[in-house]
Amino acid sequence: MTLSGILVIDLTRVLSGPYCTMSLGDLGARVIKVERPGHGDDTRAWGPPFVGGESAYFLSINRNKESIALDFQTPEGRDILERLIARADVLVENFRPGTLARYGLDYDATAQRHPRLVYCSISGYGQTGPRRELAGYDAVVQAEGGLMSLTGDPAGAPFRLGLPIADMAAGLFAAQGIVAALFERTRTNQGRQVDVSMLDSVAALLTYQAAAYFASGVMPARLGNAHVSIVPYDTFMARDGQLMLAVGNDDQWRRFCAAAGLEGLADDARFATNPERVRHRHILQPILEQTFRSLDRGEWTTRLGRAGVPCGPVRNIAEALADPQLDARGMLTSVTHPTAGPLRLVNTPIKTSGRDGSVGSAGEAMTAPPTLGQHTEPILMHDLGLTAADLDGLRQRRVI
Repeated sequence: MTLSGILVIDLTRVLSGPYCTMSLGDLGARVIKVERPGHGDDTRAWGPPFVGGESAYFLSINRNKESIALDFQTPEGRDILERLIARADVLVENFRPGTLARYGLDYDATAQRHPRLVYCSISGYGQTGPRRELAGYDAVVQAEGGLMSLTGDPAGAPFRLGLPIADMAAGLFAAQGIVAALFERTRTNQGRQVDVSMLDSVAALLTYQAAAYFASGVMPARLGNAHVSIVPYDTFMARDGQLMLAVGNDDQWRRFCAAAGLEGLADDARFATNPERVRHRHILQPILEQTFRSLDRGEWTTRLGRAGVPCGPVRNIAEALADPQLDARGMLTSVTHPTAGPLRLVNTPIKTSGRDGSVGSAGEAMTAPPTLGQHTEPILMHDLGLTAADLDGLRQRRVI
């Protein structure tokens, strides 16, 4: 498939790096995850919940990977890792900048030995700059990057997002950079370093909020679920729960008014155009709040859907994952895990079409997240040619 034949050595742990390498695995790359013997990725211990002794957190971001338990801080372990890197196309690491230099595994040293290698470094603050050596934590980066100042009730405190968006955005940007570097390599036959930081990634997400500040010098304010530049674009309480309304243009506004029985508002000069609705949102909001309380969410989504007005119920996780649309798109899948048994996972959102017109997920058939060291023996024996006696010695010396 898309990255079939690409070998990725994954030296990452926790979230930003594993999310990146999972994305590469979803696209068909072979990913070998290198983990510390007896300990593994930190997220293996993050819980509850646990499923068959495995952390649900770990299981969510490590599908389509093989696991080798290898202590590369030892000379023997470093030699084995070096042999794997020699076969690889990509290395991904998310250690604090400078850490891998102690083992001769930093980019400069590695690139001299393996000039075709695409070497990706993910960190909190990047490989350069005055704060390069600091560890990155998602909540801290959300706070420092300005995201928290935009999130929450206008009268309340700033809130971080309910997902670790700084980690995940960095992982996605890193995967994008890796694919671009691999494409460049087809022309130059040379690899390069891809340097992605969590703080940079959050800054990149600010988009129109940053542009508005640059243009006006006015500090963006928290608006809860409302939009700074579009009205009405907010949650409203229906008779049985909350509904999200997203009226994106004046034509949708007129159709909304007709469907909601508010025809008089469509011709009101205060609300006729989006800039006027933004200017008079304090007048319009109470009118809409009262209107939405008259019907259930289902009635509103049916009525507004027929009118072509974007809206939807505010769902919990169980409701969202039960959506038939996700099922139809192949977004909910199952694999069999060695200890957890049948395991439900959310699939990759990337769909590709085949020459026969079929449409499917971008990678090969999904494999379950690995147990710690599950593939140590086959990788060392089949890929590197070590013998059973070699492996016994490495175990005794706690290299694997």
